[in-house]
Amino acid sequence: MVDIMGMLQASGSAAATIETVAGLHVYPRSVVSDGGSVFFLGRRGTEKQLGALMTSPGEEGFDWEVRPVSVGGRELLLGLGPTHHANARALRSRLPYTAPVPGGLRRSAGLGDRLGIATPGHIRALRHARDIFPVLAQQSIREIERTGSSPEQVLDAATWGVFQEGWRGGYGADADHLKTVADIDACAAAGFVLYTLDPRDHVDNDAETDGLDTLRRKFAALPWERLATSADETLRTYADKSWTLVGGRSLTLSEEELLRAACKYGRALVHLAGMYRHLTAVMGGRTF
Repeated sequence: MVDIMGMLQASGSAAATIETVAGLHVYPRSVVSDGGSVFFLGRRGTEKQLGALMTSPGEEGFDWEVRPVSVGGRELLLGLGPTHHANARALRSRLPYTAPVPGGLRRSAGLGDRLGIATPGHIRALRHARDIFPVLAQQSIREIERTGSSPEQVLDAATWGVFQEGWRGGYGADADHLKTVADIDACAAAGFVLYTLDPRDHVDNDAETDGLDTLRRKFAALPWERLATSADETLRTYADKSWTLVGGRSLTLSEEELLRAACKYGRALVHLAGMYRHLTAVMGGRTF
């Protein structure tokens, strides 16, 4: 196997050597070898381009133009292509550190890039922080619609920023404030790995001030089958009951308090459960 990175570094700076053969300004932190080809991100004017130096044109999934170049007396192939969705998707597959991962219980910070150009700056700031997992792709569906963007564009912008800066600390992609299964479908197809579901449209705020007769009617009309219980069972389990909490404090739930809580949030819980089941099915075996 030809050591392309070794050939580039033999001339001093890998990025500088690539600049000479490609005719681009190359972001030094982006230059990386996957053991075969050497990938990089370059810029000509304001246009960024994905590039690779290869020994053969067999890089699957990438959309680029390939031409022969000479590096240190060795004939190689140079591929240059646009930073569009197909190439971002291929890059995430080829270089896994450019793809988002779940953050779990790690300390995290949401750094949603509303402009699609801020991720490199966010990463440079993160290099001065300690133990922070960045959620670099984070926008609500409403923000995406208002900016005329798409879930794919939001995630791709994060991917290119991570690639440009050579960030290998992992990052998250949060599909925020999802209200419908169509929202889930769009974000899952794009590759998001965190999901924030928004049930606000199913919250009954009038339940805070409704009279008891109205509350009882609403309570009886809740979709109990979808809640996997019944009105009578819920009353028996929670109404006028007390619980001792850690530290010795107690909590008592009156029938009226139970009715108000159930009427206000019951349908929201049903909606969330349905959204979660749909998300689980759409994600298949993928972790989220």
